[in-house]
Amino acid sequence: MLGAIIGDIVGSRFEHNNYKGKDFKLCHAECRFTDDTVLTAAVAEALLEDGNFTQALKKFYRAYPHAGYGGYFQAWARSDARQGYHSFGNGSAMRVSPVAWFYDDFELVLEQAAASARVTHNHPEGIKGAQAVATAIFRARQGEDKSQIRKDLEDRFGYALRRTPHQIRPGYQFDVTCQGSVPEAICCFLDAADFEDAIRAAVSIGGDSDTIACITGSIAEAYFGGVPEEISRWAWSRLDTRLQEVVKRFQSALSRQLRSSECSDSELF
Repeated sequence: MLGAIIGDIVGSRFEHNNYKGKDFKLCHAECRFTDDTVLTAAVAEALLEDGNFTQALKKFYRAYPHAGYGGYFQAWARSDARQGYHSFGNGSAMRVSPVAWFYDDFELVLEQAAASARVTHNHPEGIKGAQAVATAIFRARQGEDKSQIRKDLEDRFGYALRRTPHQIRPGYQFDVTCQGSVPEAICCFLDAADFEDAIRAAVSIGGDSDTIACITGSIAEAYFGGVPEEISRWAWSRLDTRLQEVVKRFQSALSRQLRSSECSDSELF
């Protein structure tokens, strides 16, 4: 989850001012959290509480109404609507990371990734994007190597994942659809040497920079075993108290689940 937040914050200053290179200052004073972070926190809180994704997304929108949401999402969040608006935008994919950390059963991850998407992004591509990102995170958590993760995503979701950021970068343009940004974000992760390299690659291809880096960062965190401490401290300082509290609660819940699982395993011996 923190990897997604870091990607969002780092990418925020490039969303409408793309920089097609990796040689930029990572922790910049102009960086800020956007709707990507807010809605990731909303999904995390829904998982911690009653599982009501609709209620959580609307509540966090009201708390952070100027975080940079898309027009369709704003209209939905302000309304009494309980149904999705058939979106295939990448919003479903950028907020899904907590689902992949919260559950240890893959089928449940897929089910809840779809549920978290469907409340707004009930187009098949919107659901597919969320499930693909959740799958990548879950497989990375389980220790699969990149070739296994790539094959699973290609076989299950049909994404083309053989391109490198260098190949994507020259002709890539702003695209907020799942089908036009989720594969690119995954490719940036697959090509990366470490967490920071993944974030830099995601920003460097251009397009919807904060969301692409958010998605890439969410997978890279799981694969590389966390995020660098210095970057984590800086990103933490960019969050307000409310968002920090959600992240703390989520991390605490995961720690309790891990301890419980270890205790259960020890009973087998």
